[in-house]
Amino acid sequence: MNDANPPDGFEPANFSPGFLDHGGPYFLRANADGPRIVGLRIMPHHINYQDAAHGGVLTTLADVALSHAVYDSERPHPGVATVSLTTNFLSGAKLGDWLECAVNIDRMGGRTAYTSGYIMRDGQPIVSMSGVFSVKRAR
Repeated sequence: MNDANPPDGFEPANFSPGFLDHGGPYFLRANADGPRIVGLRIMPHHINYQDAAHGGVLTTLADVALSHAVYDSERPHPGVATVSLTTNFLSGAKLGDWLECAVNIDRMGGRTAYTSGYIMRDGQPIVSMSGVFSVKRAR
């Protein structure tokens, strides 16, 4: 599998170069009901010794989706840094699975944002996630 093959409506996220280049490729799709949806196709470089997506891949996806929701919620975009991230693994993902993140911004404060959501496979949650983020707005 050499191509991430996102479903219709998803576009490459083109996140800034660096660490995220190694964990993706990530994709984004507009969502009328809330933050844009982050998607990821499980590819060979995401797989652990048990032929499942490595927990670190799923945790990184959780961090990417939750923090991106905060980042994308305002214009100009604020700086966002993870303060706390919790993931609970409910099920696994295998090679070729398409994952999408359903994210809520539970509270956006002056300096802190609180988020929660799920990583979904075929409409079913496989990871529950929550995060607290430091938010730095331009003056």
